Amino acid sequence: MAHHHLSATPETVHWGWFDAAMPPVLTIASGDRVTVQTCSGGPDDLPGEGYHVPPELLEIHARAERRTPGHLLTGPIAVEGAMPGDVLEIRLLDISLRQDWGYTFVRPLAGALPEDFDEMDRMTVALDADRNVGRLPWGTELPLRPFFGVIGVAPPAGWGKISTIQPRKHGGNLDNKELITGTTLYLPVWTEGAKLSLGDGHGVQGDGEVCVTAIETALQGEIEVHLRKDLSWDYPRAESPDARITMGMSADLDDAASHALRQMIDWVVDTTNLSRSQAFMLMSLAADVRVTQLVNQEKGIHVVLPKSALGEAA
Repeated sequence: MAHHHLSATPETVHWGWFDAAMPPVLTIASGDRVTVQTCSGGPDDLPGEGYHVPPELLEIHARAERRTPGHLLTGPIAVEGAMPGDVLEIRLLDISLRQDWGYTFVRPLAGALPEDFDEMDRMTVALDADRNVGRLPWGTELPLRPFFGVIGVAPPAGWGKISTIQPRKHGGNLDNKELITGTTLYLPVWTEGAKLSLGDGHGVQGDGEVCVTAIETALQGEIEVHLRKDLSWDYPRAESPDARITMGMSADLDDAASHALRQMIDWVVDTTNLSRSQAFMLMSLAADVRVTQLVNQEKGIHVVLPKSALGEAA
């Protein structure tokens, strides 16, 4: 097992898009670890005086190509031997802050209430890593729970260049607040090498991400990536120490829920002696159906089933 370090620079960051044709900036073997740094936000999101701004963020603003509206992503990371039909197992070993501020905004014609706000409003949030809190401008302090809003592999080659905004079967802008330290994310592979990218750091976010932003900030993550050729999953899934998590994305929230529920039924049936109807009844009693996000055109639902309901130890 090797341990790689991938910094955020104008050469390692792609701003706003996924594309299977993009060359990797790092190639790793299955089982390797990567410490990856990410940045977040454009020039308008910078704080005032008194905050630490990573110098590479200013370099990225000046030099990195921005093809479409979207996120600053570090990568892609190629995995040796990864081919379409495989699955990446991405263990999120540690996620931590890289700066002492984040930002949140609401803008017209965006978010879960797109016609309610006619003017842009933005706030800088002070982040205290030692106390693990974010302080809002009016004094409220929120406990932090950092995670990467975007974790995705390259989409199928036939899709060409796509925006980072909409989550799809390659992962991407999942905005799933369950993907914290200690969780494992599974992503299906759609192109040779998989080409994994991460970014869109969130200090904390509620289910729904209703105003279109969380506390957006720069993060550092340590991940361990395993290539799984024994799994045939074709959609993102995750596993926390005490729960299984399935996801569904669609412009229609009902369709997203149906997809996530069917994914969980399949997972339970494949790994237990329960029938589909028994699995569905169990989910009605023990699983939570949560709104992941309402704001990325392709809305999200995730189903969380405690492992204890399946007789599995946490």
